[in-house]
Amino acid sequence: MEITPIEFRGQPAIRALGADGSTLTVALHGAQVLSWTTADGGERFYVSPRAVFDGKTAIRGGVPVCCPQFNMRGMLPKHGFMRNLPWEPQGTGASGDTLALRLRDNEATRALWPHAFEARLDVTLAPDQLRIALTLTNIDSAPWAFAAALHSYLHVDDIAQVRLEGLEGANRWDSLRDDRHVETAAALRFDAEFDSVYVAPAKPLRLVQPGGMLEISQSASCTETVVWNPGAELCAKLADMPADGYRHMLCVEAARIDEQVTLAPGAQWQGWQQLTVL
Repeated sequence: MEITPIEFRGQPAIRALGADGSTLTVALHGAQVLSWTTADGGERFYVSPRAVFDGKTAIRGGVPVCCPQFNMRGMLPKHGFMRNLPWEPQGTGASGDTLALRLRDNEATRALWPHAFEARLDVTLAPDQLRIALTLTNIDSAPWAFAAALHSYLHVDDIAQVRLEGLEGANRWDSLRDDRHVETAAALRFDAEFDSVYVAPAKPLRLVQPGGMLEISQSASCTETVVWNPGAELCAKLADMPADGYRHMLCVEAARIDEQVTLAPGAQWQGWQQLTVL
């Protein structure tokens, strides 16, 4: 894997080229994966053309790292602070196909969250496959608790032609209606705003569209799967999204949010999401 420092919309990033011609782009801001193109040239992530790239603001698209808080479930800024801070590149892993970035607590993080930690993001590129792993280590003298999500914005050609398979039978919380029930649909389809948290199934999901299929799997440590599309009405109100942006993305997120993880001093937690083109 060839690694090159680049600028992406004026901000520092790293570009990796796989042996098969696939590419990976990761911003240092938030360790945010911005692009994954497979050998056929297909882009697998959505980044809004109106996303703000100023080194401070959360980037709309790619794979934001939401941690140590999910959404507004706590006293921290929305989705925590890790997506809003610069991470340090750590080179490649021993196998040479993994790009690593690190964030450690500093004065800015301790002002928000008074704990000592190390976060590491490992992004592994393989033919027709991408694996994103978040590892948290407690380097403090006392335990602390957190929530986390890999908030993947998957690129779709047209949301009206998409179906997501594999969630039938899963317990679902529909946040728009504040309703809990078991999912009965064999495949989810999207014709309006959709925002639900599912108990993660044991088997991978499949995102199916006319152009092909994407298999989505996640670690058992990520106990929930979040599915989100803003729909036309909400999308029109988002300043960092074009009015039709909802048509070209679907968030399918590997998450640990309903029951926070408590890490003892010296303990480590890892959660991952893996995407495979079928």
